[in-house]
Amino acid sequence: MMVDLLRLQRFLNPRSIAVIGGSAAEKAIEQCRNIGFDGTIWSVNPRRTTLGGLPCYPSVGDLPGVPDAALVAVPAGGGVEVVGQLADLGAGGVVCHASGFAEDSAEGAELQQQMVAAAGSMPLIGPNCIGTVNYLDGAALWPDEHGGHRVDRGVAVITQSGNIAQNISMQHRGMPLAFLATLGNSAQLSTADLISGLLEDDRITAIGVHMETVGDVEALSQAANAALRKNVPIIALKSGTSQLGEQANLSHTNSFASPNVLVDTMFSRLGIGRVHDVSTFIETLKLLHVHGAAHGNALTSASCSGGEAALVADAAEAAGLNMPPLPPDTLSELAELLGPRVHVRNPLDYHTYIWGDEEAQQACFELLLAAGSDLHILTVDVPRGDRSDPSLWLGTLRAFIRAHGNRPSPAAVISLMPGGLSEEISEDLIAAGIVPLQGLPEAMLALRTAAAIGAAQARPEREALEPGKTDSSMLTDGHLVDEASAKRLLTQRGLPVPDGCVVSTPVEAGQAAARLGFPVVAKVVSPVLAHKSDVGGVRVGLRSEGEVIRAVKDMEELGERFLVEHMITDGIAELVVGVKSDPQFGKVLTLGLGGVLVEVVRDFATLLLPAGPDEVELALQSLQFWPVLDGVRGRQKADVPAAVTAIGAIIDYITAEAGGISELEINPLIVRAQGNGAVAVDVLLRQTEKLLTPPRETEFTPPPETTGSLT
Repeated sequence: MMVDLLRLQRFLNPRSIAVIGGSAAEKAIEQCRNIGFDGTIWSVNPRRTTLGGLPCYPSVGDLPGVPDAALVAVPAGGGVEVVGQLADLGAGGVVCHASGFAEDSAEGAELQQQMVAAAGSMPLIGPNCIGTVNYLDGAALWPDEHGGHRVDRGVAVITQSGNIAQNISMQHRGMPLAFLATLGNSAQLSTADLISGLLEDDRITAIGVHMETVGDVEALSQAANAALRKNVPIIALKSGTSQLGEQANLSHTNSFASPNVLVDTMFSRLGIGRVHDVSTFIETLKLLHVHGAAHGNALTSASCSGGEAALVADAAEAAGLNMPPLPPDTLSELAELLGPRVHVRNPLDYHTYIWGDEEAQQACFELLLAAGSDLHILTVDVPRGDRSDPSLWLGTLRAFIRAHGNRPSPAAVISLMPGGLSEEISEDLIAAGIVPLQGLPEAMLALRTAAAIGAAQARPEREALEPGKTDSSMLTDGHLVDEASAKRLLTQRGLPVPDGCVVSTPVEAGQAAARLGFPVVAKVVSPVLAHKSDVGGVRVGLRSEGEVIRAVKDMEELGERFLVEHMITDGIAELVVGVKSDPQFGKVLTLGLGGVLVEVVRDFATLLLPAGPDEVELALQSLQFWPVLDGVRGRQKADVPAAVTAIGAIIDYITAEAGGISELEINPLIVRAQGNGAVAVDVLLRQTEKLLTPPRETEFTPPPETTGSLT
């Protein structure tokens, strides 16, 4: 059942709260008071007169009003009835804290289904979760400890794990946490549902999600597209690899599109930045809170140490970030300010000549902040105050804050070590509009992630993913279509294939070859041989009728029909293009360097369908092999537009056949020189019984002239 969106808004931003239960419910009352909730709180307990200093009502039906949000902290067996009563009352939403549901047993799973049914369209978080904390409004449906405090605006964190959420709330890095939610069993409300609800609150600056499973791909796709439209960045910490459906590895495509690759591909398409550890998760959210998604990846850096400058440069390069030369005016003014003993460049080591001189440091930083980069970095680790005097380091930070006030531009203070900036310093920097980033590797990964999200926000919106349901038969059953028939089907969608004929005898093969023009390729036509070359079913480079006749005679034990094709000899590059069906993500297209090197080089890009020509071209450009296609070192450029068109024809065919195709691979798709096209030389197609088997070709009759068709 669809969740009531108006109720969801009441639930996420409540003005009235009901807590039902005993000690856990009492703890939630305490937490609401601790963070300053100024709305109404009602307590329900039939065996107590007061709870947390509040009078108890004996039942939900005795409440004097309808709560916007409720915490149900009663044993699993009684929770279903209470949830049903709250739904009938018209409550905004419920957090079910209790365990003993689907995570526990089959009986618990049945109980969970009953609870979802009782909730109906009323939003339900849990069961088996700690709950939610709204630090914007002070509402804590959270019967445990947490480390957050009230904020006016900040980031939201959604996790499936209560322990991870609690740990994140205790961070000392200055991240302004505005909303915290744990989903537990996610019986009803999903990550996508919560994202959609949180996007309605303009005080939420960024959203971070921790997920153990991806869940509903279509719903997540729609929520992510809405976030892109609102310029609210999302990052994901995805743990583990999903147990996706397996299918026989007839093609190379299946072996390279792993579950983790598909998750990465989905996040990239949806503009969700993926991080891989909690530290980077927090640093990225801080960056997105202060500056939003980045418009590029150009960095300018300053420190008073050559060693630090080198580490920054190395880390930036490792993360794929750019440190461009400083503008000429900046170079000359810095040289005049810092003197002849300082070599001025990016990253800048300004040495210690101006150390302790806040006025000179401010002037230096103002020049750097005007350099026009996407982010301007100061590297500082402030020493501990209990064993040293950090005043000079704090003076440097003051100079940077004043410089930023005079020359506002995206700015960061990065400490090499995670403990290099205290929570108080981090909060002061954020208040000044400067992001504090702790730990150099984490900082650089955060910058890369912000740039990727910025690129996604800038591009035209892509279609939402609608993978639907993939029949299990598409993953394991079905049958191979012989190559000639497969090519006939694909040519109807505009895929170019070599000129060729299907024949039945060696003599017919020789005659066909003569009319097609040498050299030719001869192949056995068989619906049961996936890799014909492995059993001697393919002969290439045949240059006379006699060679063709002998080759076909040698293959007669493998089949009764043969495909003779003109051999493509003028290719610039060979690509592999494959499509497979995945039970969660739908149709998946993989492309990369093909031919005999496909398993050696392993240079691939993956797309989720549907995908347009721009996505296909970007995928090609992402390959390590791209410089060869682009004419590196004076080579002829490949006909990339023709390759994109050919791949588009493959996508069109897959889309038209919908659920009928379980696997398709073209290897190789030979790309000729610019302006000369691309040709699908070898095709492997597996279809389910849902797709009509293509008609059998008419046998070969020597035509008066070569037609170049599969006849």
